[in-house]
Amino acid sequence: MAIKSPTPPRFSATFDEYSLAEIRRAASTGIYDIRGGGTKRKVPHFDDLLFLGASMSRYPLEGYRERCGTDVVLGSRFAKKPIHLKIPVTIAGMSFGALSGPAKEALGRGASTAGTSTTTGDGGMTPEERGQSSMLVYQYLPSRYGMNPDDLRKADAIEIVIGQGAKPGGGGMLLGQKISDRVAEMRTLPKGIDQRSACRHPDWTGPDDLEIKILELRELTDWEKPIYVKVGAARPYYDTALAVKAGADVVVLDGMQGGTAATQEVFIENVGLPILAAIRPAVQALQDLGMHRKVQLIVSGGIRNGADVAKALALGADAVAIGTAALVALGDNDPGHEAEYQALGTTAGAYDDWHEGRDPAGITTQDPVLAARLDPVKAGRRLANYLAVLTLEAQTIARACGKNHVHNLEPEDLVALTVEAAAMARVPLAGTNWIPGLQTF
Repeated sequence: MAIKSPTPPRFSATFDEYSLAEIRRAASTGIYDIRGGGTKRKVPHFDDLLFLGASMSRYPLEGYRERCGTDVVLGSRFAKKPIHLKIPVTIAGMSFGALSGPAKEALGRGASTAGTSTTTGDGGMTPEERGQSSMLVYQYLPSRYGMNPDDLRKADAIEIVIGQGAKPGGGGMLLGQKISDRVAEMRTLPKGIDQRSACRHPDWTGPDDLEIKILELRELTDWEKPIYVKVGAARPYYDTALAVKAGADVVVLDGMQGGTAATQEVFIENVGLPILAAIRPAVQALQDLGMHRKVQLIVSGGIRNGADVAKALALGADAVAIGTAALVALGDNDPGHEAEYQALGTTAGAYDDWHEGRDPAGITTQDPVLAARLDPVKAGRRLANYLAVLTLEAQTIARACGKNHVHNLEPEDLVALTVEAAAMARVPLAGTNWIPGLQTF
C-alpha cells in the first residue's frame, strides 16, 4: 500500500498569511499601516515565571488575618510633597484626544477610590480629570501640547516623557477624526487634521540638558512635585542610570507590550524590549548607584492581573502602571458591543483601531454620541473593583511567600519555565539552580 506524503502547509513559515496580506496592502496603498493597541507577537512575559510558595523552608502568613502591606511612596528623593499610594498600581498616561472626556473622568474616579494616581497623557489637563483625581501626574511630552505652567502647578507630580514602550524613538499620532473642536483648542491644532507628535524634546538633547530641565520644573513648582522620567524599554540600564544622575525622583520603564493610541505597526512589533527583559537591568543600575528604593521604579507594559503585579515587584519594581487593562476595566472591548465591533471589521477583544475614533464603548473616541454612552461613575466603579482585585491577588501571593509587604517579594521567590525567561528575569530555570548567562550547572 502506497504511503501518502503529508499535505504541505499552505503558507511558508516566513511568508505566512499575515505577511502576504501586508505585502499586498502596502503595494496597493503605498503607505505603512497605523494602528492602536500593543504588540500582537508573543514574547517572553510574566506567564513564564512561577512563584515558590512557602512550605518547610519558608513560613507563610495566614490568609487575611496577618497584615500584608501594599502602600508605596513615590518621589521621596527630592520632592517636598511625595505621593503616597495605597496600592502599588497606578494608571498610565493616556491623553484626552486618544480618550474621551468621560473616559478620563472615569479613570480619575476609579484611581481615587482605590487610593492611587492617574496620569494626564499628551494634550494637557482636563478639568474633569483634575477634579476627579485625588493624585494626578502631569505628563511633560516633546509635543508640549496643552502645556502651561498653571497646570504643572496643579499637578501632584510631573512625568517627563522621553519614550514609550510601543514606540521608543518615535513620536505619537492622532488622526484628524479625533481632533474635535475641544482637542484642537487644547493642543493649538487645526480641527480634523492628522497630528504627529515630535519624537524628542525641542529644547534639550541629552542627559545634561535633562538635568537643567528638571531643575527648571522644580523651581517652577517650588520643589514640591516629584519629577518622574519615563523611558521606553530599549537600553534600560543606561537610560535608568542617566535619569537618576539627571535628578529624577522616579523612573518609569515601559515595555514593548504597552499600548498606544496610534503609531506605525512596524514600531509596535519590532522596536523595544519586553518588560520582562528590562526590569532587572534597570534595577541593577539603581543598585550600582546605591539608589534602589531611594529612586522608585514604576514598570508598565502588559500588566493584566495580580500575579503580574507581584512578579514585577519581586524583580525589583516599586509599582506598576496599567493602560490597556484599565480601558478594558472601564468597558472597552465589551462583548455587549459585538455587533458594532463586527461592523468595524473586527470583534470584541481584538479591537485595535482605537486611533480611528469609532469605539462603540465611548472610550477611545471624540464622537459626542459615542462618548455619551460611557457613564463615568459606573465605569470608575468598575476600574476601582479591578484595582482592588489586582491588589488582593498580589497580597495573596506575597503572604504565600511569607512576606508582610508586597515590596518584600524578591527574585529568590521566582523560577522560570523557559530558558529565555530565566535569562531575561535572571532567575533560575525551574528545577535547577541555573540562570542562563550568569551561571553554569
